[in-house]
Amino acid sequence: MKKISEFTGITENLLTFREEVKDAEKITFIGMPGVCSPFALLFAYVVKEKESVFISGTDIKSARKLKLTEQGMEFGESANPHADVVAILGGLAMPKTNIKPDEINKIIKNVLKKDGKLMGLCYMDIFREYGWDQKLNFDCIINGTLNGFILRK
Repeated sequence: MKKISEFTGITENLLTFREEVKDAEKITFIGMPGVCSPFALLFAYVVKEKESVFISGTDIKSARKLKLTEQGMEFGESANPHADVVAILGGLAMPKTNIKPDEINKIIKNVLKKDGKLMGLCYMDIFREYGWDQKLNFDCIINGTLNGFILRK
């Protein structure tokens, strides 16, 4: 894969995602509960006009619709995860999850529509760091880098 553009900040991160899925009707996010679920809600918010679903870890039966409420996006009822875009969230690749790329590939085969788009959404280049970019057939990876500091009085 080659770098085609760069961005800074969360707003540009979200707008980059929005542009990548502009032709999609339905997006299924797959990630870890607690770690990835808030990011799925955030990314789903910028495409709130599209249908979005979240699968927790490797449990395809956990698929839940992401719905717009007065407080933003929230998890709703059970949903069919079959979608034209599947977005794999980086928390899955963290070593402590003990999830292997082959397990995710099995889910992708069951969820991603033929000729669909497989995306990676991550921070700190986790997919490349742990070799997932070589084991999943990503069409696109959107990677953000977080830089932080602490200020004290």
